[in-house]
Amino acid sequence: MNIFMRWIEKAGVPEAYQSLVHHAILGVLLLLLCYLANWIAKRIIVKIIHKIAYRTKVKWDDFLVERGVFIRLSHLVPGLILYHGALIFPSEELGNWLQRVSLAYIGLCVAASLHALLNTLQDIYRELQTEKAKPITGYVQTLQLLLWLGTVIYTIATLMGRSPAGFLTGLGALSAILMLVFRDTILGLVAGVQLTANDMVRLGDWIEVPRYGADGDVIDITLHTVIIRNFDQTITTIPAHALIADSFKNWRGMQEAGGRRIKRSLMIDLNTVKFCDAALLDKLEQSQVVKEYIRERRQQIDEWNREHEVDVSCPINGRRITNLGSFRAYISGYLKNHPHIHKTSLMFLIRQLEPTEKGVPLEIYVFTTDTRWVVYEGIQADIFDHLIAAAPWFELALYQAPSGQDFWKLTGAL
Repeated sequence: MNIFMRWIEKAGVPEAYQSLVHHAILGVLLLLLCYLANWIAKRIIVKIIHKIAYRTKVKWDDFLVERGVFIRLSHLVPGLILYHGALIFPSEELGNWLQRVSLAYIGLCVAASLHALLNTLQDIYRELQTEKAKPITGYVQTLQLLLWLGTVIYTIATLMGRSPAGFLTGLGALSAILMLVFRDTILGLVAGVQLTANDMVRLGDWIEVPRYGADGDVIDITLHTVIIRNFDQTITTIPAHALIADSFKNWRGMQEAGGRRIKRSLMIDLNTVKFCDAALLDKLEQSQVVKEYIRERRQQIDEWNREHEVDVSCPINGRRITNLGSFRAYISGYLKNHPHIHKTSLMFLIRQLEPTEKGVPLEIYVFTTDTRWVVYEGIQADIFDHLIAAAPWFELALYQAPSGQDFWKLTGAL
């Protein structure tokens, strides 16, 4: 410092400007030193660290490189040099101001490094997570938000030369405004905790949210939103708190159970329901599916009618086999022999519902063994193709609303 002052005096600088020139020279030298140190840290040291990271077998250090953690840490070097170099200035006021600036800069560099480190931890978690692992994006974003809020408070307090604790005390009056500004963030944080803690939604879940027109797989869960890729390849973004406030359907239970439900009815024309005569029963016995059923039922009914001396000349006397009941037994037997239908572990029900203006609903309520959508639709289509084609064998007709072709045929007949 004395050498610089002698140079300045020998250069003929007026005494009034000597201090200013002295500070300017020290400032330029300090900035050059900071630049040189930053260049060495970023161009040499960080590159060496990156090469070592890429050569290791583990992947976590690769994530550190990809997220730029080491590069952000390299910016600490000029901040530290500026902090300690501020002591060389003769002016104590200027030195203190530079130290406050350097501390604020160091705080920002540390916050940026921690932000990248949190992203790295999330990448490592995604790499190692299992199928049942819970998403942590919301937690990571919450920590990052708190980190930057704390950094902003620390930076402002440092530049003002005040304690961060005292600065926070002064913000108490602004709490209502802060609550209003960060309303969505607070709601998203609470909703994210509830969704994750109660295991309501996971990455990869198939969910339906009718209010938002969403029907697809969850691809990301953030602090504020749940992102869904619909089956038509569109993207729907839903506020996280909406899944808590409104109802939605999660198909994960179906996938974990290993069975997907078929719940569909065949509408039987009421005019075709009748008692089976001997000829129809003989024809139905040709079916391998209901052969034993028809034989056992005929024997049981004949014995019952004989015991009760039923006049069988009248069809409505005693007990009779109907073509609808036989068809119901056929459907049950056919599905029990089907290789892609659960028979015992999940619900298996063939039932007749209340007749309507469209006929008698014969509902099939079973579960397929394959939950994949395309395979499931193929199994369901094959089953109903067969049953629709088999109904006439029982002399049953399925209801179908009259079409233009039907009216045309009727007009021609008249």
